[in-house]
Amino acid sequence: MSWTLDGIAMEGTVVRPDGEGPFPAVVLVAGSGPTDRDWCSPLLPGSNGSGRLFAQAFADAGILSLRYDKRASGPHAMENVTKLFGKVSMSSHLDELVAAVGALCALDFVDTSQLVGFGNSEGALHVLHYATSTQEVPFAAVVLAAPPGRPIQDVLLSQLALQSSQFPGGAQLMPKVEAAAARYAAGEPMNPDPALPDSVKMVLASFEAPMNLPLARELWVESTCDSLVNVQIPTLVLIGGRDVQIDEHADGVPLQEAAAGMANVTFAFPPNANHVFKEDTRTPAEVAASPGNGYNEPGTRLDPEALETILSWLARTLGPGRTDA
Repeated sequence: MSWTLDGIAMEGTVVRPDGEGPFPAVVLVAGSGPTDRDWCSPLLPGSNGSGRLFAQAFADAGILSLRYDKRASGPHAMENVTKLFGKVSMSSHLDELVAAVGALCALDFVDTSQLVGFGNSEGALHVLHYATSTQEVPFAAVVLAAPPGRPIQDVLLSQLALQSSQFPGGAQLMPKVEAAAARYAAGEPMNPDPALPDSVKMVLASFEAPMNLPLARELWVESTCDSLVNVQIPTLVLIGGRDVQIDEHADGVPLQEAAAGMANVTFAFPPNANHVFKEDTRTPAEVAASPGNGYNEPGTRLDPEALETILSWLARTLGPGRTDA
């Protein structure tokens, strides 16, 4: 299906269960960068994205889903870039989610009282922004998959430390990375040291690309903890034990502390789930050495424990008879 936002066409895919409905529905919100509706990226090899796999699993469980391409992702990303230049922000991402929900709720086989937001990584922030603001169609519940419990600057530094460890003398490179990050945090150009590997400089440069501003600077200081304390609906937080980007301790502990005393928030840490909730038994070093971390390779599958946790929680949250899970 397609709809329009600010004169730009958006596209998404609805997968519905068998039957007439109305069905409870999940809106899947992809992670950062050019990640598309299937949770695939042109920057990563493979087309076996978790977004599509989740949509299929939800349909099998009696739950409809919508997954959509952000305006700066998918097949029309390049033609949209000039229209979005310098306008990509937390607010613009929320506008995209609001528009997607509006398009979904226009379908007569959707139960708009049983609408769930499901965000992965950065997408979890956008889902929370929706859930903690006044919207015409509120979410009944949210699933936060691999949400950052630290400001993105801290997450980035930990990721680059792992990436740098793959290079000779990598440990000696981190002070140069940290110096560039400190300049950025102070509002100055990063001006990374020329001695840094090109792959590391490329990641740093992405935060200064005019196309990504002001979103990059907003992300630099925000964590899920900032919004989690304000959410009042049932919330499932998942961090995989094999996630090399979001850590069950470094991110999970601050999130648990932020949610202390909140009976509406449930945590789960499936031990073999990676960042996109595929089953993964590799070591962090093996993951870092794989092209695109191997997330979307053929044959990879959703982590069974993570999927069962999500489906069981949705069945309890949406109520008896709402799903087949």
